[in-house]
Amino acid sequence: MSDPRTSSSIFTRGAVDLGALRASSAAAQRPATAGGPAAAGAGSPGSVSHGGQAPAAPGGGGVTVIDVTEATFQSEVLERSLTTPVVVDFWAEWCGPCKQLSPVLEKLAVEGGGTWVLAKVDVDANPRLAQMFRVQGIPMVYAVVGGQPIDAFTGVVPETQLRQWIDAVLKAGGVEVETPADPRLDAADEALVNGDLDAAEQAYRKILAESPADAAAEAGLAQVGLLRRVSGVDAPAAIAAAQARPDDVDAQTLAADIEVLSGHAEKAYNRLVDLVRRTSGDERERVRKHLLSLFSMAGPDDPAVAAARRALANALF
Repeated sequence: MSDPRTSSSIFTRGAVDLGALRASSAAAQRPATAGGPAAAGAGSPGSVSHGGQAPAAPGGGGVTVIDVTEATFQSEVLERSLTTPVVVDFWAEWCGPCKQLSPVLEKLAVEGGGTWVLAKVDVDANPRLAQMFRVQGIPMVYAVVGGQPIDAFTGVVPETQLRQWIDAVLKAGGVEVETPADPRLDAADEALVNGDLDAAEQAYRKILAESPADAAAEAGLAQVGLLRRVSGVDAPAAIAAAQARPDDVDAQTLAADIEVLSGHAEKAYNRLVDLVRRTSGDERERVRKHLLSLFSMAGPDDPAVAAARRALANALF
């Protein structure tokens, strides 16, 4: 699985002794069946962090966050992961970074609506679980799919990168990832469609102020800029001007805007990459930024963007 985080993935296949883990879990369950305590100080099996019931998925879905002990690990994590990906959060009450990461994980689990489950393990109450997973520092987070750990990371991870990691876990577990609707983005898009560029720009900028890595808002803002630049422009005349003045940055960038809006994005990209080769200094940087703005509207998975990015790199270096 690719690792989108700034911290490195530390999972090594075979590092976790699941055989010992299952045996330990089964042994821990026997006293509980007989009426004895499952794990002293660890809370009741299946209980939720901070007490109370597990947060339910919106609309009455299944459990999304659970506390797990050595006694319940077999059923709540290993067996559950056969049908639903489980993210295991190793934490402790005294751990400051854990208090930063855990609330974000819990929020994302609830947002996931039951597509994955967050299992929280208190390392102080369950030292043998921590030892079996070779937990050397916390917070430490494992992804378990199909009864096997598939990836892990340590430390606090930004929410945007955490979302990417969870999406990758879900895909590995065969879960179709759906991006939840964002009413802020819907309102911005509606303003754009209705031609209210001022309202659209304000809405996209507000989203980016709150979520700087929001690619959809970045693309929307770029489209606002494009529409403003071509408003009232005589397209044929602008293209002719660009042909007559091949080194005029204003003429070339405007022609590229028109080509993108006309469905000829690849032609626009080639135009600006060629212009990068012919310019230097501030002009070159201006053309480069303009091209990146056009890229953002298409998205990183567009094959024409991928090809143009390679050509741009060659032109720059």
